[in-house]
Amino acid sequence: MSRATFIISSSPGQTALDFMEGKQNLAIAINSFLIDCKARHLSLCTVKFYRNYLSSFLSYAEACAISNVQEIDTDFIRSYILMFSEQHNEGGVHASFRTIRAFFHWIEKEELMPIEWKNPIKRVKAPHLPKQIIEPVPLEDVNSLIRTCRGDSFFDKRDRSMIFFLLDTGARAQELCSLNLQDVELSTGQVTIRQGKGREPRYVFINRTTIKALRAYLRVRDNLKTEALFVSKTMERLTYDGLRQLLQRRAELAGLKEIPTPHDFRRQFALSMLRNKVDIFSLQRLMGHKDITILQRYLAQTTEDIRVAHGKGSPVENFSWT
Repeated sequence: MSRATFIISSSPGQTALDFMEGKQNLAIAINSFLIDCKARHLSLCTVKFYRNYLSSFLSYAEACAISNVQEIDTDFIRSYILMFSEQHNEGGVHASFRTIRAFFHWIEKEELMPIEWKNPIKRVKAPHLPKQIIEPVPLEDVNSLIRTCRGDSFFDKRDRSMIFFLLDTGARAQELCSLNLQDVELSTGQVTIRQGKGREPRYVFINRTTIKALRAYLRVRDNLKTEALFVSKTMERLTYDGLRQLLQRRAELAGLKEIPTPHDFRRQFALSMLRNKVDIFSLQRLMGHKDITILQRYLAQTTEDIRVAHGKGSPVENFSWT
């Protein structure tokens, strides 16, 4: 099934007659939703995320000869989710459902349909999403990556500082790539994340080892005509894809079996902070989460954590038996 392609641009609205008859062109409604997402300053990654999943949804609707929103009912959405699940994993299916839900809730909020219209997504249960322990990048692997950056070249200095930066701040990949020179105060270690999720700014921090590595990188970076903190080999702002390729290259040099993703560093940051007795409310603010429950996926304890906890609290070992 081919996907529809969206170009976020102005589009003709619905006529009064269309509205009275309950007609709202699906493609136009989706395009309007994406425009609104940009107007609300959602991140480019979020807009791209919505666009991709809604393109697939629109293609399925067109294949079923459905062109208007009012033609979509609960059974249609269920059929689409079922079809989608045959081609994608559970995570992808759940992501598609969340996107469709956001779209229909937006239609309802914007009052684009007649008053008698009922939101079809409200009766669709979210697909099952298995709870999995999300493994962070092992600190031993990070150490191996750092050892590959012992040279004096621009790229060695840059990569070393960036790896430390990811681990020390727990910043998301896009947040790191969006950083500018003026966002980092080397004297205090305070870093201003201006492009956080939902465009909400926050502060994170780096400490002595990371500051030292960052100073070494800046000394060899020269005074480039860019405000970006981390730059590519073409001396332009480093992109997400560039960051992934950087980690892949270092992992291959280190001989690692698993290539860590930028988000793996964020998971290790969260778990390390928890193990080092940082309170969960401070951790929530550092990671930029609105809800503490979101942290549960990051803080799933390993078998070793549970073994140590059992050793401390075992009722058999902590009672004086006679």
